[in-house]
Amino acid sequence: MPDRAPLIDRFLEASGWGAATRAPLAGDASNRRYLRLVQADGARAVLMDAPSERGEDVRPFTAIAHHLRGLGLSAPTILAGDTQAGLLLLEDLGDALYARVLAAAPEKEPALYRTATDLLVELHRHAPPTGLAPYSPPLMADLACLALDWYRRGATGDDGGPLRQPFQATIETHLAALPDTDTVLIQRDYHAENLLWLPERRGVARVGLLDFQDAMRGHPAYDLVSLLQDARRDVAPATARAMLAHYIAATGMDADTFTTAFHWLGAQRNLRILGVFARLCLRDGKPHYVGLIPRVWAHLQTDLRHPALAPLAALVAEALPPPTPALLSRLRAGRAA
Repeated sequence: MPDRAPLIDRFLEASGWGAATRAPLAGDASNRRYLRLVQADGARAVLMDAPSERGEDVRPFTAIAHHLRGLGLSAPTILAGDTQAGLLLLEDLGDALYARVLAAAPEKEPALYRTATDLLVELHRHAPPTGLAPYSPPLMADLACLALDWYRRGATGDDGGPLRQPFQATIETHLAALPDTDTVLIQRDYHAENLLWLPERRGVARVGLLDFQDAMRGHPAYDLVSLLQDARRDVAPATARAMLAHYIAATGMDADTFTTAFHWLGAQRNLRILGVFARLCLRDGKPHYVGLIPRVWAHLQTDLRHPALAPLAALVAEALPPPTPALLSRLRAGRAA
C-alpha cells in the first residue's frame, strides 16, 4: 500500500482541519479506516479513509447519506470530500453505539429498538433512490452459498459440490415468490454496532446511521431481520417479537406473509454471514469472527423452524454441520477435519 499520509495531510489542510489532533476509531470488516479529528476549540469530525486501490469507493456512501438526510434521518453530514482520493470528512455523531448504551443500561433495550424499528417504518414510506441495484433472489441465493464455500469447506474439507444446486435453487425459488422483494432501500447492516443513540434529537432522528454504503433495493423485512437477529448482540426474544409485531401493525402488512418473508430473509442472511465469518477467519486471518458463529447458527435454526422453511431446513441439516467446539477450533486453526 502506498503511504496515504501526505494525501490525507493535504486534504485536511484544504478542509481547515490540518491542525486537528487525530485518533483512530474502531473500523469494520472492510478496507476503510476512520480517524477522529479534534480542533483546538473542541470541534470534532471524522475522517473516512477509503482507498480505491483496496476496492473502496466513497461515492455510494455519499449518495446514500444525502438521501437519508433528505428524509430527516441522522446520517452524518458530509463536510468535505475528495472522491478520487477516497477521503470524506464527516460529522462526528459520537460514540453512543446501541451496543455500548445497552451494555451499560440493558433496561433501555425496548425503547431503543422501538425507535430503530420506527425509523424503518419511516424509511419504507419513501421510494428508494433511483439507480439503486436490487438485492435480487439470484444474488441472495448465491451469497447464501457462502455457507457451503467457506463454512462447510472449512469445517469438513469439501464444499458439498452436489448439494449446491438444490441448496441455491431452493433459496432462490422461495425468495422470488415473496411479494415486495425490491421495494425499499435496505442498508444491509442495520444492527447495534452501526446505530448510535442521539437522545438530544427528536423522533427517529435519535438513531444515528453509520454503515450504509452497501445499500441496495430490497424487501422491507431485510433490515428488520438485521436489527433483531444481530450477529454480535443477543436481543431479548420478547423485544424481537414485539418489534416484529410493531412493524407489521405500523405498516399494515399481512402478518403471516410478512413473518414468512422475515424468516426466509433471516435464513438467507444468516447463511451468508456463516460463510463470511468463516472466510474472514480462513482467508483474511481474523479468527475472532469465529466466536460469533454460534449466535448466527442459533438465529438460523430459529428461522428454519418456521413451517414455510421446511425444504431449506432439510438441506441445511444435510449440508452444514453444527458449530461444535471442535469444529470452531478447526476453523480458528485454518484446517479442515
